[in-house]
Amino acid sequence: MEVSVRHKLWPVLVLSAGLLAGCGTQVVNPVTGQTERTVMDEPMEIAQGRQAHEELLKADGGAYPDAKLQAYVDGVGRRLAANSHRAHLPWTFTVLDSPEVNAFALPGGYVYVTRGILAYMESEADMAGVVGHEIGHVTARHGAQRATRQQHAGLGVLAATILGAVLEGTTGIGGSTELIGQAAQGVAAGYVARYSREQELQADQLGAEYLSRNRYDPANMVNVIGVLRSQEAFAADQARARGEKPAEGSSWLASHPSNEQRLREIREHAARYAAAGGFGDDGRERFLAAIDGMRFGESPEQGLTRGQHFYHPALDFAITAPAGWRIVNAEDSLTLMQPGREAALRLLPVPAQAVVGSHDQILRQLFANLQGRITRGRINGMEATRFQGVVADRNGRQQQAEFTLVSGPKNAHYLLVVLAADASARQRHAGNLAAAEQTFRPMTAEDRQAARPWQIRVVPMPRGGFAELQRQSVVSVEQLRLLNGVYGGGREPAAGQRVKTVVAGR
Repeated sequence: MEVSVRHKLWPVLVLSAGLLAGCGTQVVNPVTGQTERTVMDEPMEIAQGRQAHEELLKADGGAYPDAKLQAYVDGVGRRLAANSHRAHLPWTFTVLDSPEVNAFALPGGYVYVTRGILAYMESEADMAGVVGHEIGHVTARHGAQRATRQQHAGLGVLAATILGAVLEGTTGIGGSTELIGQAAQGVAAGYVARYSREQELQADQLGAEYLSRNRYDPANMVNVIGVLRSQEAFAADQARARGEKPAEGSSWLASHPSNEQRLREIREHAARYAAAGGFGDDGRERFLAAIDGMRFGESPEQGLTRGQHFYHPALDFAITAPAGWRIVNAEDSLTLMQPGREAALRLLPVPAQAVVGSHDQILRQLFANLQGRITRGRINGMEATRFQGVVADRNGRQQQAEFTLVSGPKNAHYLLVVLAADASARQRHAGNLAAAEQTFRPMTAEDRQAARPWQIRVVPMPRGGFAELQRQSVVSVEQLRLLNGVYGGGREPAAGQRVKTVVAGR
């Protein structure tokens, strides 16, 4: 759970869209040399990007707090940009504090990679392939082209064009598509959410060119696709093991067309530069040194899932899911989900402005009308008020509801809401739902020990291979293989070779 980026960015981006509306001028595309009509000339690109960048850094999940890693990524990015078609832009490269596997760019030279995507890269050249692709989107003015093509759809879509790019780096394309659909009232939402196939292929070509200009082998762009394909295969295998349908659209690769034709074209781009030769080393050791100690997975500020337990050190609470249930940590809620999705317990924070007075007063502020049974009690020493019955919202709509209002740690209040597919499902899972509710607690000393954040460590491969490496790790052998580029096959690292593992930090 964290403060949503979406609502913080929306006001400034709506204003930005208003500035774009009605504008139109002719510019020369620096990549193609062709003249094109645009609603976003270069000064506007820079202004829009800077404004969104400033808002993004203020939000939770903003810049990752590691000055050395930020400087390293920024340095590599600036060298690539200096040899691009728009070297003069005020380029900025930022690592975001997000476990999502994502990268994206804003108009004007603002490029972002998540620590989540860095964890799965194998070398500096791999990282440069991702960054070079995003630089290509900026140099070819793809963001400005999307805004121009959607001008007829109105202010909502123009704002959503930039908003969608921001959300690609925080929620993945699935989350941004949903929000853009709301913001643009369904007008061309899918188009705004993604670059066109032609734009993606052009960014691939430009990325390969920029790598070659900087003495990186462009074949590393092919390596990146392989690394990310393995990451998605791992996620799909994990979902199937839980009896769930594999998720779609959860990574950088999923938000970019990735069929065999595209992969062939990437190989062709790389081959064109192979004859030039003169490539330097892939920077693997530099890259591993830069990410050694980097946070892995969820952050304490957003909450940590550890098996069936969820800990939120920043908010000082913990809760435990029933055996086999899944924990889903979203921006504005936490859900303990039954495997068949028949029932769930959802934890929602009560807005601070509604926390005035007693529990009865809080409930009256949240709901226009409550008709049912109210039970007073305590959960692990915290005041709790349970409600079962019918509630009405401010518009008078009524529905059955079952929830508990709890006065939690740090003077915060939460609703524990029971969700069920139907009455019979609610009855079947009533025991687990009630038991899960009773685990909601202030964090104990034992909880704090278990809630240590995880981090990447670079160590020599032991003689016993991944099985021995796993003994000192907090993740499985399969995930260690994934982190080191050999999931699903591939040559395993030799004993003594430096590899990535994951350990519990301080």
